[in-house]
Amino acid sequence: MERFDTPSAAPHARPTSLRVETASTPFDGAPGEDGRHRPAGAPHPVSLDPRLIRRIIRQRQARARFFDGELFADPAWDMLLDLAAARAERQRVSVTSLCIASGVPPTTALRWIALMTEAGLLERVEDAIDRRRASIAPTDRAAEAMIRYFAEIGKGAEYAV
Repeated sequence: MERFDTPSAAPHARPTSLRVETASTPFDGAPGEDGRHRPAGAPHPVSLDPRLIRRIIRQRQARARFFDGELFADPAWDMLLDLAAARAERQRVSVTSLCIASGVPPTTALRWIALMTEAGLLERVEDAIDRRRASIAPTDRAAEAMIRYFAEIGKGAEYAV
């Protein structure tokens, strides 16, 4: 299972590091439960339900009506959720949109995007028509981690958030 460690306890502090730990799984080319090998980078056989992810995002945003938003600020996770839903919907996510999804000021969100890109979780995708525009997408590694996360929390029960 993947674990994402947040770089700082302060929600608007400058992120300093981000670590992703990966357990040995069938996703690294090792045999799966069925004994078959899956090459690294191959598409995962399970897909994410964007409706579930969007529901989780709405629930996370609803807390701000009852509690101070900074109390639960987790911009990296909010961005990963938004990107996972967009990937499942086959939609592109602009940098501006991802900054909004983070729930923190744009300068803070941009620092998180840079940190997550350096950590190999996000990648910049140039617009083929207009080189001034770009979108942000999760790397295959991050997308697989999200799939594994949702598979782990969904084991044996309906998703409960």
